[in-house]
Amino acid sequence: MFELAWPWIFLLLPLPWVLRWLLPAADSGDAALKVSFIGELEPLAGRRAGVALPAWRQQLPYLVVWLLLLLAAARPQWLGEPLPLPTSGRDLLLAVDVSGSMDYPDMQWEGDEVSRLELVKHLLGNFIIERRGDRVGLILFGSKAYLQAPLTFDRQTVRTWLDEAAIGIAGGNTAIGDAIGLAIKRLRERPAQSRVLVLITDGANNGGELDPLLAARLAAEEGVRIHTIGIGSDAEAGGVLQRFGFVGAELDEPTLRAIAERTGGDYFRARLSSELKAIGDTLDQLEPAAQQPAQARVADALYVWPLSAALLISLLLVANSLWRPALQRLIWRGEQL
Repeated sequence: MFELAWPWIFLLLPLPWVLRWLLPAADSGDAALKVSFIGELEPLAGRRAGVALPAWRQQLPYLVVWLLLLLAAARPQWLGEPLPLPTSGRDLLLAVDVSGSMDYPDMQWEGDEVSRLELVKHLLGNFIIERRGDRVGLILFGSKAYLQAPLTFDRQTVRTWLDEAAIGIAGGNTAIGDAIGLAIKRLRERPAQSRVLVLITDGANNGGELDPLLAARLAAEEGVRIHTIGIGSDAEAGGVLQRFGFVGAELDEPTLRAIAERTGGDYFRARLSSELKAIGDTLDQLEPAAQQPAQARVADALYVWPLSAALLISLLLVANSLWRPALQRLIWRGEQL
């Protein structure tokens, strides 16, 4: 179906005539005197004295160019058949801790020791890609919380931003409350049943300005459901944590559990890579929130055709003004010979 996106552009149609009426007349360049041998000078001037096209015919090419330019500016487009958009989904924000402690290599991935953040990247990357029909966003937090990727259907870009996250990029502390506050700000305008935050951290709140439990209460009032994930091996398990002198008491599980309970979410503890994967599978089973059904049409822009036609006519007018006098001079010289 053909459509003009901006049909109001045609209100500018009388603009050239308005400008001609408002601006002073330009010098036409016509001779002020009549001479008897004017006929001999006609070929040099490129026109015949006393013989001129009617005014409307002289202006016709320029009128056509102006109409073509207006048509191109009105954004003509061809709309294809309506295509359905996802009618259900969640608005899912992931808040990932990138403080210094997330660099501890106490996790396992395919037989190798990796840091906590690296494991989160491996497992959450696939989790993000599989959220078909969901808007997914990413918050990175340390001493401060930053929105790295807004809510979007472009899950591949969100995964790329997660893969590029670096330890300490947001500071060395852990501002859990600020991360929740930023998520509330981004989710409060979305449908009430689809506001979900998944918060992943390995520590206790020791930075930021907002208390985590106060932030959880505000989230509950705004209908934001928070699932919290505490990540890191137990100190009693030995291995890497003991070699680094980490005693395992940094994770504040009571606070994370309270945040989840106050907002209607769940708390998960991820000590192993298999546990973190199981958590992702559990989150996959959340009920999607119904949204308004919508349709979209693929629009093919057609402005290039009238714009090209206007350019072609303009080039022909310029060529005519440059070459016609020279051609007439050649004809005149041939007649003289």
